[in-house]
Amino acid sequence: MKVLVVGGGSGGHITPAVAAVREILEKKPRTKIEFWTDKKYYKNVVKITTEIGVRWGEEDRAGSKEKPYIIVRKIKAGKFHRYAGLKLKDYFDEGAKTLRDVTFGNIFGFFGFMAGLCQAFFRLLGKKNRPDVIFLKGGFVGLPVGLVAKWFKIPYVIHESDAVPGLANRLLMKRAKVVAMGSPYDEGIKGRENWEWVGIPVAAEYKKISNTTQKQLKRAAGFDPEKPLVMITGGSQGAEHINLAIREILPELLKITSVGLVAGRKHYEDMVDLKKYEEWDKAKLQSNFRMWEFSPTMNELLGAADVVVSRAGATTIAELAILSKPVILIPFEKLPGGHQSKNAERLEREGAVMVVPDNKMLEDPNLLLEAIKTLIKSSKKREELATRLHDESKTDAAERLADILIEIATEA
Repeated sequence: MKVLVVGGGSGGHITPAVAAVREILEKKPRTKIEFWTDKKYYKNVVKITTEIGVRWGEEDRAGSKEKPYIIVRKIKAGKFHRYAGLKLKDYFDEGAKTLRDVTFGNIFGFFGFMAGLCQAFFRLLGKKNRPDVIFLKGGFVGLPVGLVAKWFKIPYVIHESDAVPGLANRLLMKRAKVVAMGSPYDEGIKGRENWEWVGIPVAAEYKKISNTTQKQLKRAAGFDPEKPLVMITGGSQGAEHINLAIREILPELLKITSVGLVAGRKHYEDMVDLKKYEEWDKAKLQSNFRMWEFSPTMNELLGAADVVVSRAGATTIAELAILSKPVILIPFEKLPGGHQSKNAERLEREGAVMVVPDNKMLEDPNLLLEAIKTLIKSSKKREELATRLHDESKTDAAERLADILIEIATEA
């Protein structure tokens, strides 16, 4: 059996795809898997899949004539930049730079898309090269592959994490064998024959932990295990607006709680002035603040937290739901389709999260401060949010996705 997995463009597309790959190999160890991703995430995917390869090494396959393997390949892709609310007049005011970036970015994106289309066509041209099924984890990286798969009539499965389907998925979902949805409330899809709610696969390291383990994780991160801890993250690249708000309110925050800030690879250098709050003595943290660029063990940092402040990406929400954490979401409103806002609004209606709008936080960072204070002061409110968010999780998402892919592959 041969499976092609396509994902990239963001860590939120990589993590669920890799979780599904793990399950496929668990169930069908001899499956041949190729993973196509964009240049930006190529090294990440190589690292993660190498770890899987070690786990499923030849020593576990004594006497097997067919060696299992994973091949990771780069594929060209063109991202089409779209931001909510941008208009032509923005060329002449404060939005000019963003709009120009969108315009020229889309010109380059078109050529990247055409290059990816050609790459996918020639890679899948020969029947011997074709997989039994293709798993498209949403996003612009999968669009050229999905279009070629439609042309060659190769069965494919799409996974859509967000409450609002992205452009690539909307263009491909009609011909998909299965559209596996991360949310039961996805707009414009519910009721279609090929729709199935499976949830969002997350890495096996994300799981609900005990209070004792939480204290151990606090101590491992350098914090006082008896003090409350707020962990703030904007994802692997970071979130500039969240960072700016934290800079304003940090002195007040530190009066009531320990604070961990994952500033992100893209914005870390802009935040190094906050290192003045980070005091060390002989490799031991003496203050109640610590900042990271990013951490490969985000599950441990988030597991240590009493409160988490985060963007509203679907994969991050799924991870926090399994961890059963009280969460303050700050959706980035300018993303196309407003999918982060829709993710956050739905969960807020369910009483599973608190939401602070990004634009209002920029105007008044104290809105975020007051939201954090509310949760720090009320253990009952924290428990209520954590329980309701945990109820939204589907812990068997990766297993269900693997079952779907295996079933379609064996039918091909």
